[in-house]
Amino acid sequence: MSSPEHKQKIWNLIKEISVGMLVTLDDGVPRARPMHLVQEAYDGTLWFYTKRSAEKSFEAEADRDVCITFSDQEEGVYVSMSGRARLRSDSELIDKYWNPFVAAWFDGGREDPDIALMEIDIDFGEHWQSKESKAFQLYEIAKSNVKKEHKPDMGENEKFGH
Repeated sequence: MSSPEHKQKIWNLIKEISVGMLVTLDDGVPRARPMHLVQEAYDGTLWFYTKRSAEKSFEAEADRDVCITFSDQEEGVYVSMSGRARLRSDSELIDKYWNPFVAAWFDGGREDPDIALMEIDIDFGEHWQSKESKAFQLYEIAKSNVKKEHKPDMGENEKFGH
């Protein structure tokens, strides 16, 4: 799928954003909610804590195909990743990613019976990155409207996976 270098590039795009919008299907209707990354690196898998009793957990178990998006409008970074989700309750994994931020959400601590990690194995995605200012982007759009053969240069765009 992606080379180690490309995975590092994706990680560099999303690590500072850290909160992505997870899209699951709720009776066939897409539904999104924020999820906070808990890992220190990206190897093709994303990790998030969740409650087993949360609707997103039931939705991800019913249809493992999910999408997660990250965006930083000020930096011009947008990443969309699609993959397969599953819930994990391994105490070793829970310990590995545990931190004070997570602890605030689980009254029973690491032993909370409702705690789980959502593992998302990424199959494919796409990212956009514009290093240019908004003024430059508006200039590119205006130039494209004047010169019909000119397409605006809005920055880097790359698809990855299958």
